[in-house]
Amino acid sequence: MSPATAWPKELAGTAAVSVIEQAIAQKRLSHSLLLQGEDMAALIEIAHAMADRLLNVPGVSMCFPTSKHPDCFTLRPAGKMRIISADATRALIAKVQVTATISHNKVAIVQEADRMHVTAANVFLKTLEEPPRNTTLLLLTTRPYALLPTIRSRVQYFRFPSAVAPLQAVGWNAWMADYQGWLGRLISGTTTKQSAADHLFSLYGLIVRFSFILGKATETTWESQKAELPEDLEDDEKVAIEAGLSNGLRARLFADIERATRSFALPYLDRGDAGVRRPFAATIDALEHSFGLLSLNLNEMTALEDFLLATLRAWTRR
Repeated sequence: MSPATAWPKELAGTAAVSVIEQAIAQKRLSHSLLLQGEDMAALIEIAHAMADRLLNVPGVSMCFPTSKHPDCFTLRPAGKMRIISADATRALIAKVQVTATISHNKVAIVQEADRMHVTAANVFLKTLEEPPRNTTLLLLTTRPYALLPTIRSRVQYFRFPSAVAPLQAVGWNAWMADYQGWLGRLISGTTTKQSAADHLFSLYGLIVRFSFILGKATETTWESQKAELPEDLEDDEKVAIEAGLSNGLRARLFADIERATRSFALPYLDRGDAGVRRPFAATIDALEHSFGLLSLNLNEMTALEDFLLATLRAWTRR
């Protein structure tokens, strides 16, 4: 029986996937695993590929897609605060304690495990210490060190490289070109009040367009993904999923900005242009700082404004 769920194309054949496939084939896979990577969507694909191989095995009476499999359970953040509550965690634990319905095994997938409330984490810890029979627990996170150390110490850890392709969002390529054009004008200098004003107007134009692009990308992606969600999802879970989707998209946009900044700077740095080395270093530092603020739930427009203003200051002071 061939698995119906493929590994993410960019990760197929990687060391982590090969080890997991071998462990599943030999029935030696750990009962508790922590899957960590930069992209939650890719981690969810990996978890479903693992669940498919664990549940839809020869000898079972029926096969189901993992999203609808009666022996596959998912725990997600809920509400605008995107928290995994203790009550939701207890509900998941109650499900995995029951004998499997169709398969010989059960799989529980905890998406964004780092969003567990501390009480929920402590409740879940007891299940990690005494896991139910024939049950595999998959914890997914992009921030492993936000988990309790006691949880991290009780799971087998797999880190996956980024499987994120460049984001194809309406208007994004044009935005990136205009951003690099803005950097090019900054290199030319700010010699007059008019040029300083032009730089500032361009800066706020980039911010406004970024907001539109992110909003449109979130709306488009959410509409395409809603149809694939389980029918029994609560409204607060849907709110959390949409918020998580937006956060993931903005992280990818900021990552694209960082790559564009570095690729723009590289030719100048390779030529040994001493006049641009310090401003570019300051630009990268400002971007990393602003990107870090997003993890604290700072509004993306404020973070982008903080970065672009810091960049403008770096170049006008050189």
